[in-house]
Amino acid sequence: MNEADRRAIASAKQALRTAILTRRDIRGSNPQADTQRAKRVQEFIGANARPGTTVALSVSVGTEPGTLELVAWLSSVGARVLLPVLTGAGRDEPCWAEYTGPDDLATGRFGIPEPTGAASPDLVKDADLVILPGLAGNEAGDRLGRGGGWYDRALTGTDAVRLLLLNDDEILDVIPTEPTDQHVDVIITEARTVVATKPPV
Repeated sequence: MNEADRRAIASAKQALRTAILTRRDIRGSNPQADTQRAKRVQEFIGANARPGTTVALSVSVGTEPGTLELVAWLSSVGARVLLPVLTGAGRDEPCWAEYTGPDDLATGRFGIPEPTGAASPDLVKDADLVILPGLAGNEAGDRLGRGGGWYDRALTGTDAVRLLLLNDDEILDVIPTEPTDQHVDVIITEARTVVATKPPV
């Protein structure tokens, strides 16, 4: 891929991000859709998630597809929950810390709640499932993030199943991608569960 191609793809990604974020702002939060997505994720994981199952995910903010119900449910069934840490050591490389309850959360970088316990980039290696935020995806498993590359870097350290949460109208036909973009295995929206058609590289 030459420099002109890279610039064109970066420009297309940014235009798509702007359009999707604008639509999310106009639409606002949708608790009913969050509940429907949470039920689909629970079905995907299994109604009886075994104690010790390790799931890495972020605490949603603003108009992102909600994850608060999922964090509470995973904790209630005895799963080990890992949350991103973007402050301290997490500024330089993707770090995670174990969720031990809402009282141990602090507001971190970008206003994202994060655990106050010990953080490490290696914890994600224990994950059975990583639930990703994103702005768009397609049925091939391509994902459009916010542009910082945090999750693309984080996913290189795990063989976990990768699940992307979206609004249903954010599943698109085509997503502009670069070689460093990491694929996802499953996309879950309020209306459907999509298993990616493109195998991992």
